[in-house]
Amino acid sequence: MTFQNQTVLPAVRKWKDLEKLLGTSYTYLVILDSHIAQLKDMVRLAGRANKKLFVHADLISGLKADEYAAEFICQEIKPAGIISTRSNVIATAKKKGVIAIQRLFLLDSIALETSYKIITKTQPDYVEVLPGLMPNIIQEVHEKTGIPVFAGGLIRTKEEIELAIKAGAVAVTTSDKELW
Repeated sequence: MTFQNQTVLPAVRKWKDLEKLLGTSYTYLVILDSHIAQLKDMVRLAGRANKKLFVHADLISGLKADEYAAEFICQEIKPAGIISTRSNVIATAKKKGVIAIQRLFLLDSIALETSYKIITKTQPDYVEVLPGLMPNIIQEVHEKTGIPVFAGGLIRTKEEIELAIKAGAVAVTTSDKELW
């Protein structure tokens, strides 16, 4: 299974990287670090190249990651989706009809159990599991929640991408340009 025929979702940190990706076959891209003043132009530029952006709401400079910021992003910036660790941001994105991706940092079993409670509450469209190097956990999260999983964080090789996909991830998010 793949995400819209993409197994890799390039995650960009710089404007130049976004510009380079506009000429590729990728449809969906992730914007990590950004500034509120650049975001609308990034989404507009990507749209002209038939690209769709997932914006990481927690990493936007100049904007507090809360439900008001999520409402602003959905109404004014109009990305394809919002990624966040915050359940109130995910709930707002869902209400506004924007793809909602709940990012989970799975550091230990307590974090995993807490994440299941959050997922049950927010019912995101996708879950992003970090670090993405845990095939058993990727499989477990998907089986327990029934929600498609993205794997992200610390993935450095094509083999690690393949392992994540084999474990049930629909795509891998990576900022490693060698893997795009």
